[in-house]
Amino acid sequence: MKTMADIYDLLKGYGTFIYTRDPLGDLTLMEDEIKELYKAQVLDVKDYQMALLLIRQRETKERSKLQQDDA
Repeated sequence: MKTMADIYDLLKGYGTFIYTRDPLGDLTLMEDEIKELYKAQVLDVKDYQMALLLIRQRETKERSKLQQDDA
């Protein structure tokens, strides 16, 4: 897992489609779904950790965009 597209594809493979028009909300839902897949032992530790890292990096970018827009 190297990109956010990989995470979207993974979730789609399990029937989860996330799009709420709120990028931060989408990321929160994606993180929750990834955690549930890990708890269900569908994901291995490496994929779980990489997915969370990618989601959190994207979340940081989205938050800094919002802060720049507010300024």
